[in-house]
Amino acid sequence: MIENLLKATIRDVADFPKTGIVFKDITPILKDANLCNLVTEEFVQRLSGISFDVIAGIESRGFLFGLMVANRLGIPFIPIRKEGKLPAHTTKQAYDLEYGSATIEIHTDAFEPGTRVLIHDDLLATGGTVVAASKLVQQLGGIVAGYGFVISLDFLNGRQRLLPYSNQLISLASY
Repeated sequence: MIENLLKATIRDVADFPKTGIVFKDITPILKDANLCNLVTEEFVQRLSGISFDVIAGIESRGFLFGLMVANRLGIPFIPIRKEGKLPAHTTKQAYDLEYGSATIEIHTDAFEPGTRVLIHDDLLATGGTVVAASKLVQQLGGIVAGYGFVISLDFLNGRQRLLPYSNQLISLASY
């Protein structure tokens, strides 16, 4: 089962990025090409019941498997980045994190209005970043078709914050 493989590989890093937080580090997964392929194929299988046109990955760890899945499905990948990192005209969204605040942005020409967008990131915690990404998609006239995460920290109830945007949520490993 993929969840067991992931949990055996994901590394806990205590007190990162600040004291009291246990960071779930997916970088050990990236050392294993076979596991990366299994993760990609698992996403492809689980997403088969969701209709979407593009995948939007949230910087930076959302780029890793988001791009791999988009390529595997033969659809576009759209980066959602931290403020100031995209070169063309952008739309921005500020949000609060459990340990601060930030702003993310997307190119204003990333997709056409009415496009069904799957939002992908490595981890769902409280949902702040993903809600901001959902708002960006809607600001451009897109439809949030669903979400894909390698990890969800269910005890932080981030899923509840995403329900106003979509109830389609895939997570490969839950804590």
